[in-house]
Amino acid sequence: MADGLTVFVVDDHDTIRLTLRALLESEDFKVEDFESPAAFLEAYDGSRKGCLVLDVRMPGMTGLELQEKLVADGIDIPIVFMSGHGDIPLAVKAIKNGALDFVEKPFSDEVMLACVERALKIAQSGPEQSGVNPELKSMIEGLSPREREVLGLVVIGKSNKEVARDLDISPRTVENHRARLMFKTGAKNLSHLVRLAMSAGVLGPEGAN
Repeated sequence: MADGLTVFVVDDHDTIRLTLRALLESEDFKVEDFESPAAFLEAYDGSRKGCLVLDVRMPGMTGLELQEKLVADGIDIPIVFMSGHGDIPLAVKAIKNGALDFVEKPFSDEVMLACVERALKIAQSGPEQSGVNPELKSMIEGLSPREREVLGLVVIGKSNKEVARDLDISPRTVENHRARLMFKTGAKNLSHLVRLAMSAGVLGPEGAN
């Protein structure tokens, strides 16, 4: 599967890293794993195609800092982030910096495999088309004014409590609006919602429009 492509796994927790490697190898992916971003950088020169499955919080260089270094060095490799913290601002920052997905631990095998398959497909065929998607833009414009307000705040990393305070509504009402947003947009998770917002022109590189 995915001939010539490698899944690079970087996580400082041995159990998680080795379990993920075993899962991917059971599906015939070629895998290399590293216990730190520094170890990965020492072994990877940017010439080999594949994708990076990267933990967010690690001692020393963090996953986000590794992503920023790769971008600065002009190395374009699809990245799937992992985090056990459910940190929305980190997810938003990672996606805005070019990450494909942000998967919360513990994740299901199916979710991770789907993310890796998508990342390797992009590594093989090239990045997905960028720019504003007129269909998505039209869909977002079809949301209610309140839903658009909630969307704009959620995708820049604000929590339900912060959105509720900014809009002077209850956190439960924010939760209801978020649920409707996910349903109407077809977003599978937060990272997907952020990508949709970017494709619709709602969220640019520096924040909400």
